[in-house]
Amino acid sequence: MITAAVAAGGAFGLGLSLLIWQVLPGTPAVRQALRRLHPEGLGPRSDRATPAWWRAWWRPPLRELRLLRRTRRPYAVTIGTCALIGLAVPALLGAMAATAGWRLPFAIPVVASLAVAAGFAWLAHRDVLARAARARYEFRRAVCSYLDLVSLELAAGHGPVAALERAATDVDAWVFERLREALLRAQLQLHQPWDELRTLAAAIDVPELGDVGDIVHAAGADGAVVQESLLARADSLRDQIRVEALARAKATTAKLDIPGAALLLVLAVFVIYPLLSRVG
Repeated sequence: MITAAVAAGGAFGLGLSLLIWQVLPGTPAVRQALRRLHPEGLGPRSDRATPAWWRAWWRPPLRELRLLRRTRRPYAVTIGTCALIGLAVPALLGAMAATAGWRLPFAIPVVASLAVAAGFAWLAHRDVLARAARARYEFRRAVCSYLDLVSLELAAGHGPVAALERAATDVDAWVFERLREALLRAQLQLHQPWDELRTLAAAIDVPELGDVGDIVHAAGADGAVVQESLLARADSLRDQIRVEALARAKATTAKLDIPGAALLLVLAVFVIYPLLSRVG
């Protein structure tokens, strides 16, 4: 009875604490908001924050993290958590085996724990890279639409700056939200929008976005008519994305041939082995 009463009281206190935490107003994330408006937050200066001896064996994917809007601290926490889980799983299995009466050498659980921890950390790192690759692919596809929209705004008689801003206004997508933030940052800090787009392109490793800034900059600096250049760049980017998608499809098809070949080999062994056993 006492244990049940203590458990019920603890559950009630936890629920009450969570309820109060949800009702109270949260602290605004001022640091993240200022980082979005600060241009150096996207530059290479953040790379210098990591000591040289640390970068020698651990290099966080900074461009991928910027693209996913994650910082190095949550990334490191995720990697460390996965490594700790991988470190604990073999140790737990070894303890269960020891409880069951199986005596294993001490080196086997230790080596297994280190190997599984490294594997789990590597899988978490690869998951970040894969998510960033998908986000970068989506960003490049959105840049094609942005090129078309900017060319339409320029053809409607708007200036280069207004064309860049109006083209990113009415589209509800995370890529265009990033574009609007970059353009707003340029406006607040009195920078040219194409320079801010080039900075964002270098920060997240999407050079196609920098091409938009270069082409529109030609219209603002030299007064050139760039609608045809924007449309041609959009068409070439679509062709490039199409070719890359076809190459990935061919690579996936080639990988699917491996299980089929292995299955045929196994069937051949099952057919040939009885014949060889009878001959022998």
